[in-house]
Amino acid sequence: MFVVSQHSLFPASTLAQPPVLVAGVDEAGRGPLAGPVAVAAVVFDPARPRINGLDDSKQLTAARREALYSRIVERALAWRVVLVEVDEIDRLNIYQATMLGMRLAVEGVAHVAGLARIDGNALPKGLPCRAEALVGGDRLDRSIMAASILAKVTRDRLMVALHDEFPAYGFAVHKGYATPSHLAALTEHGPCAQHRRSFMPVRRAMGALHQSPTCLPDPLTVACPD
Repeated sequence: MFVVSQHSLFPASTLAQPPVLVAGVDEAGRGPLAGPVAVAAVVFDPARPRINGLDDSKQLTAARREALYSRIVERALAWRVVLVEVDEIDRLNIYQATMLGMRLAVEGVAHVAGLARIDGNALPKGLPCRAEALVGGDRLDRSIMAASILAKVTRDRLMVALHDEFPAYGFAVHKGYATPSHLAALTEHGPCAQHRRSFMPVRRAMGALHQSPTCLPDPLTVACPD
């Protein structure tokens, strides 16, 4: 149901009295018609050197995001990436699935973070630490910028891997977003196991499929990329 990547430089048992550090939290993939939504949390140590070039992941090239991804996971005090899969998105709705992913991401770094700073205007319920919402946080807060990069890179890598399994849809190019080529592929082939059936364009494609039946691709179990 959930696929998680996680790293921490310190075991929880050695941090009985941690300083108040901020976990930046952001997501990637709320809007696409296919694939999971990715949520990341990143905690930086203010005593360590800053990473140059951080920005909102949408403002960076794919090559720059990849380079920054490596630097973030090397220098972060703690980080976690959670993928909330398509079945959960369809069961909960995309908003609640994102809130769930945020809570799980924060839980993964709460042993060092005393405050979660979340991009947007809403906070998940049941967080293990204090939290604040920051509208436009991926342009304002360095830890949120880092989280947006980890989430985006993780999800993009996964969508490229899914392209190998479902080449008819072009996931490697559009990453599941509703581009004209993706919508055309949906109309021609119907949805695959990684399409979000709670999203209207996918439901429309399913309706067209029922009028002209074809075989759906086999279901796919996906693991988080390294």
